[in-house]
Amino acid sequence: MATDYPNGGAARAPEARIGRVRWVIVGLLFAATAINYVDRQMIGLLKPTLQAEFGWKETTYADIVFYFQLAYAIGYIVFGNVVDRIGARLGYAVAFVIWTGAHMLHAVAHSVFGFGAVRFLLGVGESGNFPAGLKAVTEWFPKKERAFATGIFNAGANVGAIVTPLIVPALTLAYGWRGAFVVTGAVSLLWLVAWLAVYRRPRESKRLSAGELAYIESDPADPAAKVPWLRLLGRRETWAFAIGKFLTDPVWWMFLFWLPDFLVKRHGLDLKTFGPPLVVIYVVSDLGSIFGGWMSSRLIHRGWTINRARKTTMLVCALAVTPIFFAQYVDSLWVAVAIISLATAAHQAWSANLYTLPSDMFPRKAVGSVIGIGGTAGAVGGMIFSLYIGQVLERLGTYSLIFYVAGSVYLVALAVIHLLTPRLAQAEVC
Repeated sequence: MATDYPNGGAARAPEARIGRVRWVIVGLLFAATAINYVDRQMIGLLKPTLQAEFGWKETTYADIVFYFQLAYAIGYIVFGNVVDRIGARLGYAVAFVIWTGAHMLHAVAHSVFGFGAVRFLLGVGESGNFPAGLKAVTEWFPKKERAFATGIFNAGANVGAIVTPLIVPALTLAYGWRGAFVVTGAVSLLWLVAWLAVYRRPRESKRLSAGELAYIESDPADPAAKVPWLRLLGRRETWAFAIGKFLTDPVWWMFLFWLPDFLVKRHGLDLKTFGPPLVVIYVVSDLGSIFGGWMSSRLIHRGWTINRARKTTMLVCALAVTPIFFAQYVDSLWVAVAIISLATAAHQAWSANLYTLPSDMFPRKAVGSVIGIGGTAGAVGGMIFSLYIGQVLERLGTYSLIFYVAGSVYLVALAVIHLLTPRLAQAEVC
């Protein structure tokens, strides 16, 4: 029975013989996701600075976030299809070049239109990160390891969110906010060199042992035929994933783009002081991402069905978000940080499992497209929620109604997913 527990001691020797090249790929995906989130989050961190310099209203900032999410919605569905056609290696490289260029162009923006334009271009490029990354996980991992691998690379989002408040205030104080965009963008280009040098499909990789290749390909072969998009749109399984993204992705967008503002307004922090609370929040989020992927994978290794393991883990996550209801009413900064940390960790654990559902239910050739559809749904949800946040803050000046929505949507999303896919059965798309 020891071989049923690949994370246990009895399995360490076989794991060493199989090889671990696939985990190098996860490391690259982790690094790219961290860079993606540094570039994405910087405007949220600089919101008080930019608002003071340009005189933006709350609804103006919400509109700029909206343009990013609009592009993300369009780009996500396009990149999902592109990645299925040209593969993860080239698809990721194209996305990275677009978003890094757009990130550096923030340095020349002087108007609301200018910021909206560069945020739109950034959204186009950044939309390729998860379709390409999840396609790579699908190519390099068997089903039983995908949630854990996804949890690890998804944790890069939190590392990016941790790094941003550590480096951006210092860069901004030293070089101005324009210089901060240029420096962070230029340094990140090193990742592109490493990606193009290392990444190949498993059968094209010279670093991969025969044992590890056999392990990666241990799942039954998928049908070779391309799956038409209209057929995917007609499947309940596609809509289960898409509605889950539509309802819960906006909460993470809210944390990225408005959490520094919440700390400034509710607890009197500023560019020099909100770094430590943000670091704590996203360190805990990182642990949540890894834990969520590990938990469902561990339950599967213990003999649970994929359906039971994924949904049990997601239920735990949904319940863990609900205390966010009280974050607005807490006077202690660090109690508020603890509540928010639990919610963000739960979201990331939820996300690690939600992102794995397409590979659980669809053949490999359809995974990128399904993820693209879901990502678009999530971005549309984010657009709607951003406009809602702008209006609430402009009219009421409080985050309470925003947190009420954030704390309840996960349970609604899980109920919808279960109704549409009660067994997470393989979708009939061929």
